Amino acid sequence: MIAPLRCSPARAAALLAAPLVMVACAGVAADDAVTAPNTDPVSDAAVETVPDTVPNTVPDSVPETVPTAVATTVAPTADAEPRAAFGDADYLYAQDRLHTFEFTVPEASLASIDADPSAEEYVEASMMFEGEEIGPVGLRYKGSVGSFVGCTSETVDLEVGGEKTCTKLSMKVKINWDGTDREFYGVRRLQFHSQNLDATNLHERLGYWLFDEMGIETPRSTHARVVVNGEFVGLFGLTEQVDGRFTRDRFDDGKGNLYKGEWPFDSAFGPRSQEDLLGALRTNEDDEPDVSIISSFARELLAAGPDGQRAVLEQRADLDDLLAYTVVDRAIRHDDGPFHWYCSENGCGNQNFYWYEQPEDRTVHLIPWDLDAAFENIGPDKNPFTAVADEWGSRTADCEIFAFEELDRLQRSAACDPLVASLIPFEAERQAIVDEFLAGPFSQATVDAKIDEWVAQIEPAVAEASSLHADAISVSDWLTAVESFRTDLATSRNGLG
Repeated sequence: MIAPLRCSPARAAALLAAPLVMVACAGVAADDAVTAPNTDPVSDAAVETVPDTVPNTVPDSVPETVPTAVATTVAPTADAEPRAAFGDADYLYAQDRLHTFEFTVPEASLASIDADPSAEEYVEASMMFEGEEIGPVGLRYKGSVGSFVGCTSETVDLEVGGEKTCTKLSMKVKINWDGTDREFYGVRRLQFHSQNLDATNLHERLGYWLFDEMGIETPRSTHARVVVNGEFVGLFGLTEQVDGRFTRDRFDDGKGNLYKGEWPFDSAFGPRSQEDLLGALRTNEDDEPDVSIISSFARELLAAGPDGQRAVLEQRADLDDLLAYTVVDRAIRHDDGPFHWYCSENGCGNQNFYWYEQPEDRTVHLIPWDLDAAFENIGPDKNPFTAVADEWGSRTADCEIFAFEELDRLQRSAACDPLVASLIPFEAERQAIVDEFLAGPFSQATVDAKIDEWVAQIEPAVAEASSLHADAISVSDWLTAVESFRTDLATSRNGLG
């Protein structure tokens, strides 16, 4: 799979400055952070409310008491089963709460992963959540080169390495670290996304929410405060893991195969090989897996030709869902996703999605993933690493590989792929979905209300981080970025309409 470097336009400019790229964030390491005020969980008896509107003036410092989002804490009795053991994931990802997760990591272990975060090695830790200690858990940093660039001590020829230089890095937590069947509110993995490349801290959450509102089976995403060894690290995106638990929760027949990052068709427009599909499996890996469902879908679509493809799409997938996926994806410009075919001398490939196949009806379903770069290519300042050249359905260079943007990054039009090509003729059906999207979840009134709600919820955490860490965004700059985001969203609406 092609793994492009992802960074903001500003960071891309830094990368272009010299052939040998050395990028570092000005900031403080976690060991130098200041203890965060008021990190105690909120109880039923004393809940601080979030203001209904965002203040027009930005305070010079964080107030002595930092308000938190509404939360409910149930103090377990000595004999009671921990609430985390039987709680539901709906509570973790509730949109009206801003949870705090506190981790305790031995100093030597923290130093070891800080020395080389891109190694993505787990260390043992304990986790405190609303008065309950969960552990041991495994904790590691996570991400591709785009997540680490500018946040490790060196980047050379698109390879990251060296020690941690940013206060925040994305993290993954393994709840059943000790080999047990332990779950935490119904999940075994937690993912905390740093959102270092998103000045608004809203892209990922809004993107997943829009997919969900249009009926796509989608990971839930919200925000969370993260504390490590007593020190407030910052505000993170808390995004649901796509795994077997996810498929069992979302699909009627949820025990089928889940594939990460492999498209049904390969770079030569033929069905994906069995070897590639087996390598992409994220469920049933040890059960003599059979990849015939997604393979046969690709073969049938190719064999059907233009006149028979509707029947294949309706019988082996959900045509409306696939069209809705394309509408949301292009509206949010998820240009680092399935409709960007990155190319090199080894061929072309796309990324940042899952496919799930239901065994009972032999249908396949596309699931969005990794929306950290969404929305950034709507305005004029595009990210040259991720920008897609074509509008939906158009083809450049007669399906040959071509160079695009100032970096001459190689790509190929998505419309050349057999599956994407099969969706293009359904213009009327897709336009009806566009109209529904514009009148519903993507309308200005609906999105503005959602942004207002989330801004009010997370502003105290943004202010808290800004007061503690030199590399954290200021509240004023953050609010400016949010207003610019609203302008980009209006541009996207106009383009759809």
